[in-house]
Amino acid sequence: MAIRDTSAQDHVISRQAAPAPWRRWIWPGVGAAVVLAGIAWAVSGWSAGSRSFQASRVRIAEVQRGDLVRDISADGRVIAANSPVLYAISAGTVTLKVVAGDVVKQDQELAVIDSPELRSKLAQEQATLAGLEAEASRAALDAVLARATASKTTDQAGLVRTAAERDLARYQRGFDGGAVPEVDLAKARDELKKAEIELQHAQKDSALESQGADLDARNKRLLADRQRAVVAEVQRQVDALTLRAPFDGQVGQVQATQHTNVAANAPILGVVDLSKFEIEIKVPESFARDLAIGMPAQLTSGSGEPFPGAISAVSPEVVNGEVNARIRFSDKQPAGLRQNQRMSARVVMDTRRNVLKVERGPFVEQSGGRYAYVMDGNAAVRRPVQLGAASLGEIEVLSGLQPGDRVVVSGSDQFADAERVTIH
Repeated sequence: MAIRDTSAQDHVISRQAAPAPWRRWIWPGVGAAVVLAGIAWAVSGWSAGSRSFQASRVRIAEVQRGDLVRDISADGRVIAANSPVLYAISAGTVTLKVVAGDVVKQDQELAVIDSPELRSKLAQEQATLAGLEAEASRAALDAVLARATASKTTDQAGLVRTAAERDLARYQRGFDGGAVPEVDLAKARDELKKAEIELQHAQKDSALESQGADLDARNKRLLADRQRAVVAEVQRQVDALTLRAPFDGQVGQVQATQHTNVAANAPILGVVDLSKFEIEIKVPESFARDLAIGMPAQLTSGSGEPFPGAISAVSPEVVNGEVNARIRFSDKQPAGLRQNQRMSARVVMDTRRNVLKVERGPFVEQSGGRYAYVMDGNAAVRRPVQLGAASLGEIEVLSGLQPGDRVVVSGSDQFADAERVTIH
């Protein structure tokens, strides 16, 4: 019997060749290449700029060519163009005839102020006027009497002169006939001269007395006229105790209480003219210098319907960096407007055709708008620029930029005026 061996269980195993020595350096070489690439990227980033910033922290806009519309958009409130407040001309007790919100007509009584002091003053001034008018009348009568007396004296002097002339003529005939001595003739001549002198003095005295009487009458009349003006002024003040509506409108805020004593010049109530409204807007100080009265505007009501308007007033005062301006409706105004109602306003100041422009951002205020950061690949380079007119959303570029340039319009304040930074 044959004994089985293990030959049937044996298999030939082929021995693989040993790997080449250079293959063991493949993965270390790949790792080294990655490290070198990182170092190269870091060196490239360092050479591109001394500082690096994330792109999410800045806003970049492209320079374009087109029309630049300089306009102002603002939310305004409706105010009455004519809304005077009526004041008490004198202290007294007020009696209100209307309440807030009442519709009134022109010259309608709104309130009455009872001022015994003012009414008493009127009575006193009227009595003084009556006395001065009586004195003026008496002075005028005295002037007439003075002129009559002066005329009488002059007439008498004229009669004496006429008589002296007749006596001289009679003595002259008698002397010529030899019946009258020469001494009587000379005496008659002296009497005529005396009469003529008296007549001349009477005429001068009459003129002077007439002038004096006229001056006295004129002075009395002027005093009466002055007192008459005083009475007219006090009468006006008494009439002003009755407050009347200056126009057709509506009673606004009532600032006095019924049957209470008010001080002189105290506000009583306001009247609103419902036929004329204006829109008050607040304009940034940087745009206020470009606003001018008469500049066209567009007003939009809550329904979206536009209404043409024009700038009617610009305040000369700056408050909290803003200037108040008023817009008046040019044609018609929306129906049912009320005080303090909101409306949108847009004022077109200028339109510049075919200019270089870029989005407006904080970079305009930085460095006085003389520099801008322009993208060069992934780097932002500081470049001198010259900017022109500005609108709310865009600004004109005069020099330093070309169409297609990409400008950092926001976030450049963190660059600390570096000449070149990296944006990644």
